[in-house]
Amino acid sequence: MKNFVRFCLRTFFTCMKVKCNIAFDENKLPTKAVYVSNHVSYLDPIILFAFLPGDPVFALNGHLYRSKWIRFLMRTADIMPFNPIEPMDIKELIAKVDSGRRCVIFAEGRITENGGLMKIYEAPGLVADKSHAPIVPVWIAGPQYGYFSKTKGRLPHRPLPKIRITVKAPVKFKLKDELRRQRDHISNEVYMIMREMSFEASYNDNISLFGQLMKTAKVHSKKGLLRRPHFVEDVNRVPQTYKDIIIKSFVLGKYFKRITCPGEHVALLLPNAVATVCTFFGLSAYERIPVMLNFSVGAKNMVSMCRTAVVNKVITSRAFIRTAKMEPVIDEMKSAGLNVIFLEDLRHSISLWDKINAYLRYKIKRVPHHDGGSKKAVILFTSGSEGAPKAVVLSHANILSNIKQASSIETLNITDTLFNALPMFHSFGLTVGTLFPLFEGAKLFLYPSPLHYRIISEIVYEIGATVMFGTDTFFRGYGKIAHPIDFHNIRFMFGGAEAVKPDTRNLWMERQGIRVMEGYGSTECAPIVAANNRIFNRFGSIGKLLPKIEYKIVPVDGIDKGGELWVKGPNIMLGYIMPDNPGVLVPLEGGWYKTGDVVDIDEIGFVYIKDRIKRFAKIGGEMVSLSAVEEMVRKATEKAGAEYSYGVVSVPHESKGEQIVLVTNNKEVTQDCLHNYIRTNGMSELYLPRVILYHDTLPVFATGKADNVTLKKQVLEELGIGQEAKAC
Repeated sequence: MKNFVRFCLRTFFTCMKVKCNIAFDENKLPTKAVYVSNHVSYLDPIILFAFLPGDPVFALNGHLYRSKWIRFLMRTADIMPFNPIEPMDIKELIAKVDSGRRCVIFAEGRITENGGLMKIYEAPGLVADKSHAPIVPVWIAGPQYGYFSKTKGRLPHRPLPKIRITVKAPVKFKLKDELRRQRDHISNEVYMIMREMSFEASYNDNISLFGQLMKTAKVHSKKGLLRRPHFVEDVNRVPQTYKDIIIKSFVLGKYFKRITCPGEHVALLLPNAVATVCTFFGLSAYERIPVMLNFSVGAKNMVSMCRTAVVNKVITSRAFIRTAKMEPVIDEMKSAGLNVIFLEDLRHSISLWDKINAYLRYKIKRVPHHDGGSKKAVILFTSGSEGAPKAVVLSHANILSNIKQASSIETLNITDTLFNALPMFHSFGLTVGTLFPLFEGAKLFLYPSPLHYRIISEIVYEIGATVMFGTDTFFRGYGKIAHPIDFHNIRFMFGGAEAVKPDTRNLWMERQGIRVMEGYGSTECAPIVAANNRIFNRFGSIGKLLPKIEYKIVPVDGIDKGGELWVKGPNIMLGYIMPDNPGVLVPLEGGWYKTGDVVDIDEIGFVYIKDRIKRFAKIGGEMVSLSAVEEMVRKATEKAGAEYSYGVVSVPHESKGEQIVLVTNNKEVTQDCLHNYIRTNGMSELYLPRVILYHDTLPVFATGKADNVTLKKQVLEELGIGQEAKAC
């Protein structure tokens, strides 16, 4: 009877567009195992009863077990009431698995309300660990868009959403002995397994960026029969729908297709605006490669970037050039032989038929080039924190994998509004600040500069932004100026590009009641490598590595604990284009990216950055961290306030190899006060800067990150040291 009921349910669900993918031979499934599944709707236990192999015991939480219609449809199944925090229920389930049964547990204990993972209970891990049974991860995707979910108002609902069930091969589950007494580590291990499942089930390694935009629009572009929600807005305050963005992208893309060749590199010199988004997708739709120019580095550097990437055409805007007073930049580009195209001039070149054709393409969901994969998607440039900027080539798969990796740790939905003031020429601003919300169905507000602290605080308050990304420098500026109610809607804030300082974190917690979380990445990694989140967060760390990122800790001479972090994964770039070899892609050796950061990873996976390799000074044969020296200076002068800036560099020294130089705008800092602090706290004398220079301002990049290369050049020039030294 049970098999007949399961056959009927399986047939019914198959007709209702439910598919199940089991990634192993069912005959090799162990006799005892723990199916651990996410929980997105009331249909979950019934769907799993129909499709999962074997005859598992279903441990149903109270809200499911009390439902009469669920018990009616599963009356032939072996079900039991289960409370994930009740010891007796856990013991009973362990006994059933020990006897040679398989069981099904919903790790979250309740139906998700945002479509992503919520709190993970330790019960699945305890059952697997105590019964010595493997965990079989299960991921259900699709029911969250149906009427049997609890995501109403957060995700668009429809009568028959496509449902996909992914069942991964069994995973051995064994806790480390030293962690056995710490129950939260059990849920941590289960969470890591489910996080990987979330990524694997949602990531398509062959779709293009424009194809993903069309796919997202198909799900989110309509609400009901007629209403089209607005998703993108900029300072012009003209909200745009997905339909608007896609049609404009088709119009622009078709025009640029006529004047460029397939695969041609086309530079964008544009601020954060809707027009930039449409131009970016227009080029991408027709396999033209956007080259994002950093307009904060000056005309000569921008011309150099164009030569490195072999660019002939630069797309910009007259309004932007006039507002930013960049007319000399345009003159320099024209004199270098570059063809400068102004978006305002295209109005006379775009006909009515072009607009009609774009509308028809949108209606039939026409994607010119659906496949992306390892094809080039965008060219960015390194910040120059280690020397001359290099071109970084990212593929469609690099960017999309990083977005799906990010969504596996923090979920966005249509109730979210992401405020992005980070420039799109920065990998953080492009992938995380712009494409992430667009591809996840959240609203996006684009602002052209992160430096307008008071205006940004007002806009965040006006639009009710719920998510923000930025850097420590910008967050500190917003936190000091903002009214305590300005950021009242913020769900989470992530800081990257530079370390989030304790003062900044405390400022936001005390004034706004918001926890600022820290992430880590680089342009070469599209950009996120590791991040904290609201479930697992440790101040002082950069969080855990994202799903599917492999790593090595390579020993560094002179550094005892930790080593250089090497990473490899689907989000790691295709390679560099070097300034001295324009247009030639240089792939990474073995696919490994050497971050140049010295890190240490604790027993449960949290990563701690000790310093950059190039941010060490070798004094008398001893390795001294320049970041540690800077932190010492900040602590020694904390009574002076956080508004002062400090920079630490190393310069050549005749007898000791190198010496440390402190640059600051705080004229109260002296060697005597620093020396007293070092002696009082039992620190090494090597931490004492031998030279202190006073500058009114210290150089920073457009992202707010300290520009140590420029600072070192200034110090070498001021001290009259002519010997070339490696950039710190």
